[in-house]
Amino acid sequence: MFIPPSAWFTGFIPDLPTPFDSTDAIDLKAFAALCERQIGAGVPALVVCETAGEAPTLSSAEQELVIRAAVDVARGRVRIIAGAVSNSTSHAVELARRAEAAGADAIMSVVPAYNKPMQEGMLVHFRSLAGSVGLPVILHDAPSRTLRPLADETLLRLVESRQFVGLRDGSHDITRPMRLSRHLPAGFRCLSGDDSTAFGFIADGGDGAISEISNIAPDLCRTIFSHVRQGRLQSARYLDKRLMPLIACLAKESPAALKFALSMLGLMQPDTRLPIVPLDAPARAEVVRAFAALSDEELIDSVGA
Repeated sequence: MFIPPSAWFTGFIPDLPTPFDSTDAIDLKAFAALCERQIGAGVPALVVCETAGEAPTLSSAEQELVIRAAVDVARGRVRIIAGAVSNSTSHAVELARRAEAAGADAIMSVVPAYNKPMQEGMLVHFRSLAGSVGLPVILHDAPSRTLRPLADETLLRLVESRQFVGLRDGSHDITRPMRLSRHLPAGFRCLSGDDSTAFGFIADGGDGAISEISNIAPDLCRTIFSHVRQGRLQSARYLDKRLMPLIACLAKESPAALKFALSMLGLMQPDTRLPIVPLDAPARAEVVRAFAALSDEELIDSVGA
């Protein structure tokens, strides 16, 4: 049965890392465990082969392998959103087609980095990608990584096609959901792409967040979202503030800090793929301190370093 994206592209959705083993191969056993843990926590969807997944370092075949693994673990219990991350339109199209063949439920594609395309170029890029597959497409605006933002005007031109179903907004602009709400089609979802401003984004009308911190504390993130939706902003703000030191660690060295944090939980090895390298000792100590503070308040499971 077809379930429209508006029903599942909401709440806190984890941007999953790609685990590697000591030989730099993808650790599919660890990846399956990450997926199962999130499904058990009740997330509506999983994002794979995107920012936290170190997508630019994965070959096309590796990306297809990861997507198929997520689909196999999910077995329809949650939706799989696959990244199609490239600054080459033809390569993004190839990745989107492979993701569709692998069983993904939706595609997420970011504004091309480094090339600095003009708005008309972004328009043609995303329309070309959407035209190559039959899946819903989620746009990703991340100006800190791409240098060029996806302008509101370009977004509104894209959503004239109902194939574009949502936006991952990494602009840090918490006013955007409210500003755009009257102009967007019914069912279009705006999710924050930045954990540090996700609370404000959701409180100002956003539909959730594509999140790194949700990898670590999915239950707590779900509680924050529920509190906001119920109007319990003071309770949500308290929990969000408690998470901020760890969120700051993740943002500073993403995704190496996320991988180290998950290794503290015994879920994966902290190995990264060049040009990302594992955290140095001072950064690891900072993550340990942030974890300890949350454990002391019994907000996450206690871990050892």
